[in-house]
Amino acid sequence: MSALVVYESMFGNTRAIAEAVASGIGSVVKVEVVEVAAAPRQLSAEVDLIVVGAPTHAHGLSRPQSRESAAQQGPIESRGIGVREWIGGLTVPSVVRIAAFDTRFAKARWLTGSAAVTMAKLLRRKGYAGDVVTESYFVDHSLGPLRDGELQRAREWGAGLAGRRTATV
Repeated sequence: MSALVVYESMFGNTRAIAEAVASGIGSVVKVEVVEVAAAPRQLSAEVDLIVVGAPTHAHGLSRPQSRESAAQQGPIESRGIGVREWIGGLTVPSVVRIAAFDTRFAKARWLTGSAAVTMAKLLRRKGYAGDVVTESYFVDHSLGPLRDGELQRAREWGAGLAGRRTATV
């Protein structure tokens, strides 16, 4: 049994959350963290928990145009495909558990949108019938930083996901 954390990150905030979530998961099970461009489209049979993270762009997941806009603000980390495209080509086994997180401004979700909610919708459209647990982590500005306490909250969430996974197997 193992977990895979896949992330897309523009300015490093989502990567930092992905690593913190993986740290929490890793306290319970084996985990691998992968930037989305390097993420597998066919999952190993050993993977029974996938956690996907992305920054919120224009109320949802990034698109090529929003990634270009981000690149105009500063150097970006994820330069290949985004999570939207990765999910589009993903074969999702029915037995795997999936969780999704995003980074976004700390305002009401109806104002900011949520990449995590968009990921859950895309996964359901791909035929995934399970629940997608979602969470948001907050930044003060587009470039960051993350708000105080978010990394610890992400570690705790990751440990909880792994604990829930082992309790249901």
